Order: sequence, then C-alpha cells, then structure tokens
Amino acid sequence: MINVRRADARHHDPRRRRQVWWTFGPRDRTDRFADGFGAIEALNESRLPPRGDVPRYAREEAEIVTYVREGTIVYEDSMGHSGVIRAGEFQRMIAALGARHSEANASRADWAHVFQIRLHRPAAVFEPGREQRRFSAADRRGGLCVVASPDAQRGSLRLHQDARIYSALLESGQHVVHELAPGRAGWLHIVHGEVALGDLLLIAGDGAGITIERAVSMIAREDSEILLLDVAEQRDRGP
Repeated sequence: MINVRRADARHHDPRRRRQVWWTFGPRDRTDRFADGFGAIEALNESRLPPRGDVPRYAREEAEIVTYVREGTIVYEDSMGHSGVIRAGEFQRMIAALGARHSEANASRADWAHVFQIRLHRPAAVFEPGREQRRFSAADRRGGLCVVASPDAQRGSLRLHQDARIYSALLESGQHVVHELAPGRAGWLHIVHGEVALGDLLLIAGDGAGITIERAVSMIAREDSEILLLDVAEQRDRGP
C-alpha cells in the first residue's frame, strides 16, 4: 500500500522571508499524517534567507536529524554547544525538555537549503548531545547510503529511535530496491528530480508512505536525490 503526500499538499509557511514546507501537519487533526509516520514526527524542508533561522517546534523534546543540502548552518544551545553544519553534512541531536537550541543560515548573502527529520523521542532517557558527519556525493551516488541507524551501521550517525535513514543521488534510469523486513514500512521523500515508484511518478517535494509491502522499488526518471526512512510499520488510521 502506498499513501502519497504531494508537494503542494504540504503545509507551507512563508513567514519572515523564509520558505518552509511541513510534510506532516500536527495542527490539522483531519490530516491522516497529523502525527507523522511511524517513528517520524516531522519532515521539514526549509529555504532560509541570509541569517534566517530554522523553524522551531513548541515541544522541543525529540531526536532530530538535520541535513544541509546547500549553504552553511550555525547552531547553538543552552548546554554550551555551538558550531556549523556545512553542505553535505548530517547532524543528529537529542533535544532535552527545557533545553533551548537554535539553527540559522550563517551567510549574509546566500540562501540555505535544509531538511530536518524529527523522530519521536524514545521511551528510554538519553543524555542530550550531538553527532555530525559528512557524507560525500560519492558516498551517496548510485545507491542507498545509510546516514543514520540504531547500530551506527557503516559509520552512520547513531540513532536511539527504531529508524534508519538513507540518502541517495541517482542518475536518470537507475533502479534502486530497498527490502522491507516484516513489520517495517518506508517513507520516501523526493529532494530533487523525478522518481517512479511503481506506477506513480513522484517529483521534488513529494513524499510517499509504503506499508504492507516487501520492498521499496524506484526508478529515477531524471537525475534525482532522495531520502528514504525505514521505520516500524503503523496502521493507516484513515482521514
């Protein structure tokens, strides 16, 4: 079963010059994806003007993976951590209740393109912290590169939630298959380009939840970039 969230169905927030698209809409209780998808609480795409800040949630407690596609992001928090995330880098952060944190475009002249994936905080309590790594275009070209996982597979960021995050840069015509173990589901997000998922054509900004399937099989219709999340399966609650 495939449930599609088209790019233009995302919640768009154009305030403060920044452009933000929310794949899941927690404020809209008629949205079947209001509570996310499995372990995924949110998947946000932001285009930030010079010095523009990444949007924050009212409830900050979560495990957050930030991917900077273009530009440089500066961050700081009330725990005394500060630094930068550059294009091609992924960062995993555990945000604690009551701790303040912020991320913003470091440039005074150029826009930044950023994705944030918020995972529901696991039941166990973990110390707040950050981990960061660069995954080059060569690492991600032609197939699925694991960038975050519970067992830090292949040098990926270590997650405390039951999820695996993959990134891929695909050339036109490339076919990629990701097998789903029993009880697992996938969320595919098109960062750039066009991808065929079965009989469906997905374009940049589109997302699709894949449940009760043995695999996610996709073909790039043009040079494309994707994010794929493998999570525990959830039942479709309907609209």
